[in-house]
Amino acid sequence: MDLFSPRHLIVILLIVLVVFGTKKLKTIGADLGGAIRGFKTAMNESQAAADAVNEPAPPAQAPAAAAAAAAPRQVASSASVPADAAKASQQAAG
Repeated sequence: MDLFSPRHLIVILLIVLVVFGTKKLKTIGADLGGAIRGFKTAMNESQAAADAVNEPAPPAQAPAAAAAAAAPRQVASSASVPADAAKASQQAAG
């Protein structure tokens, strides 16, 4: 005799239905579905994190380009222009 024949499965399902009731079975099914969804989400997040760790690093910049990018830029201030003009006029006068 086959243990999982359709008649045996129907009898088992009826016994489970009588023992737990329809509301409890609905709650158990919803909880089981939520647990499976949570497990799949965690597996996907874990796989994404592992893929991010295993990705190759971006290529390094050439030393000249890195130095140019890191060098501070000199900006002429508007306050120094009148002072230079005043010094130039004093030197010309004096």
